[in-house]
Amino acid sequence: MKLLSLTALAMVAFAANSILNRLALLDGAIGPANFATIRVAAGAIVLVALISLRDGSTIRPLRPDLPAVAGLTAYMLGFSFAYVSMDAGLGALILFGGVQITMFIGALIEGQKPPIQRWIGMGLAMAGLAVLTYPTEEVTLGMGAVSLMVLAAIGWGVYSLIGRGVSDPLGSTGWNFVYSLPIVALALVFWPDETMISSKGVGLAVLSGAVTSALGYALWYSLMPQLGATRGALAQLSAPAIAVALGALLLGEVVTLSMGLAAAMILGGIAIGLARFERQGT
Repeated sequence: MKLLSLTALAMVAFAANSILNRLALLDGAIGPANFATIRVAAGAIVLVALISLRDGSTIRPLRPDLPAVAGLTAYMLGFSFAYVSMDAGLGALILFGGVQITMFIGALIEGQKPPIQRWIGMGLAMAGLAVLTYPTEEVTLGMGAVSLMVLAAIGWGVYSLIGRGVSDPLGSTGWNFVYSLPIVALALVFWPDETMISSKGVGLAVLSGAVTSALGYALWYSLMPQLGATRGALAQLSAPAIAVALGALLLGEVVTLSMGLAAAMILGGIAIGLARFERQGT
């Protein structure tokens, strides 16, 4: 029960991240390069501070986990730059669909055999995600934005898979942010923002980085060894449904009947896929 509760808390953090990104990037409060850089910097500062409080005055940096740093960087940059160039709903569909595929493929490559109900649950939840996020109006589907969102999905999927073998979730997350920061900051040099930076945009980026990213990702890394690849992948499909609920609660967004049915499909699929949660394999 504790594992389920903490997983739900991590998904709330992921959903809140989506809301913060939408408020900052789609409202033109800040550009993607500045948002990603401030987000990672704020996360690094908070996490290193927590590591210092835990370990005392002597901080010993961990050796860079290059695949993890690459995955985190790909997600941060791919997501931010894609988000301003494509429909938010379609972006969520590509992102979370890509994460599912990446993590399930990772499990299969390792020789895991997910039970049949997990495949059924994933199919139902993915169908619900498609209903929830697919745009109702015609949108321009730029291949550049799609490629960036696919890159973000693969990056986050790889990052999550690596988390299964982490023994120090807080330390690993903190140093991944630190090592990712200079790479993310290069975006300011090579792809500078045209959007004027605002205090609102900075505040949203700091909140996203310091709270919902830093703390949410550290919690996620602490859960992945217990969740495993396919359960961790499936659990993340709840984030878009939670984001809809948060949007209605915090932003006054309208929830339609089709959105409610889609959310029910997602959560029902997750429930089927995670049946006998404590006894099934990964």
